[in-house]
Amino acid sequence: MTGKQMTITEKILAAHSGLDEVSAGELINARVDLVLANDITAPIAIQEFKKIGAKGVFDRDRVAFIPDHFAPQKDIKAAEQCKMLREFSRQYDLGLYFEVGRMGVEHALLPEQGLVVPGDLVIGADSHTCTYGALGAFATGVGSTDVAAAMATGECWFKVPESMKFVYRGKPGRWVGGKDLILHTIGDIGVDGALYRAMEFEGDTIAGLPVYGRLTMCNMAIEAGGKNGIIVPDAATREYVGGRARRPYKLYFSDPGAKYAEVREYDCSKIPLTVSCPSLPSNTKPAAELSGVQVDQVVIGSCTNGRIEDLREAAEVIKGKKVNPNVRLIVIPATQQIYRQAMREGLLETFVDAEAVVSTPTCGPCLGGHMGILAKGEKAVATTNRNFVGRMGHPESEVYLSNPAVAAASAVLGRIGVPEEVVKS
Repeated sequence: MTGKQMTITEKILAAHSGLDEVSAGELINARVDLVLANDITAPIAIQEFKKIGAKGVFDRDRVAFIPDHFAPQKDIKAAEQCKMLREFSRQYDLGLYFEVGRMGVEHALLPEQGLVVPGDLVIGADSHTCTYGALGAFATGVGSTDVAAAMATGECWFKVPESMKFVYRGKPGRWVGGKDLILHTIGDIGVDGALYRAMEFEGDTIAGLPVYGRLTMCNMAIEAGGKNGIIVPDAATREYVGGRARRPYKLYFSDPGAKYAEVREYDCSKIPLTVSCPSLPSNTKPAAELSGVQVDQVVIGSCTNGRIEDLREAAEVIKGKKVNPNVRLIVIPATQQIYRQAMREGLLETFVDAEAVVSTPTCGPCLGGHMGILAKGEKAVATTNRNFVGRMGHPESEVYLSNPAVAAASAVLGRIGVPEEVVKS
């Protein structure tokens, strides 16, 4: 035992760097439990891997390649990128290559498959790698060159981040979930309010928040500039990983006297259904105040809100109704398993009956990749995580971020709205 009081982030980093303790600002070299990259970022990592003359990967079962951004391949360039992943995975016999038909959106797929467990240190060449902090892991996005080095050595360097604590109390209103909590938080602190800091979420609201909602919150830590988002594991965490963890795991907890750069508290009973308006995630307003915004497209899916619970929520709002004739609704289950479960539960039928289109798992429109690009002047409501200028298409299009219930209601209404307008109690 060390005498220093540490946060969960500091404890995981210390354990993976062979140290008894670490402090904010310290530079460390740490071993990684999992390295991941996708069809945009892996090709760069592969090129750098070859440049450094690496003879092989450090562990064939700890390097994950997931073609999810432009897959199924949208054009020749995308096909060539995906081919690089496929050929490298065959060459080095990678155990975690997920081809179309078996893949999913990476940050939904890896937790679902039990490939990330509590206490892990995970790096990924994708900024939303911070999602896995919901399971009590340290997870962060890095550059493709860092991924190349980690694939070869199993290690990566870090500057230990300061930690901020966000305490959520009170019972959220009907339809208010993890997406609303994190949008409200980003609206409060700004897109650089947690720059290179660990965002630690706690409080009785978090204790009552299902794991899927926690994944949503940690997913968007990067939208506040966070190095990572993290939630101390509890019974819900253990239940989630219990039936799926592919390897042993260790639970870490923050010490009572751990040092935080800042502590913020929120009364969740006062947090409304929240929407981020163009063109920053921090530009938040209550959904109810945006009823004048007409929409052309609604996207329900992504690594932020494409899980089965998100689809259930959207289906509950839209069941028995039709998508507004002026709107196209695109629903994207985040993994094959979620797709199959949604099919079994009749959710896909609900969406198709409403005249929505249901896609195979892909990041697709989230990054302006494919499956829903916006034209000049078009407006979209999306359950994705970013609404920067040109994010989903034309630089003069606009993206509004919301939770799945608000997105579904907006698809029916043809404008931004709240579920109560279409679901009669």
